[in-house]
Amino acid sequence: MFKNLTKTQENSILWLVKIIAGMFIVILLAIHFIVNHLVAPEGLLSYADVIAYYKNPIIPAMEIAFLFVVLVHALLGVRSIILDTQPTGRFMKVLDIVLLGTGVLTFIYGVWLALTIAAL
Repeated sequence: MFKNLTKTQENSILWLVKIIAGMFIVILLAIHFIVNHLVAPEGLLSYADVIAYYKNPIIPAMEIAFLFVVLVHALLGVRSIILDTQPTGRFMKVLDIVLLGTGVLTFIYGVWLALTIAAL
């Protein structure tokens, strides 16, 4: 019984990655809010402002990094919540594949979208 449980526990490396991603979320979210809501006139960027904003190569890179850390943190968080239910090792293997696939596809779409906006 305990042998199966130890195989499905969250290891310390994934826990540390989740914590570090959370710290980066706070930093990037603060930058995002400052630029998009405090610096922008009337607190909002227009469509033209967003397109001009994305012309700076740092901006798409920052938004892609933001997407990456949010995905990592969220998907590891979902995995941790499911681990609390003490699932079987087989279920966790399937779940890991589903979460990884979801993360990769979402990241690819987000990168494509950011680069498409930057190219307008």
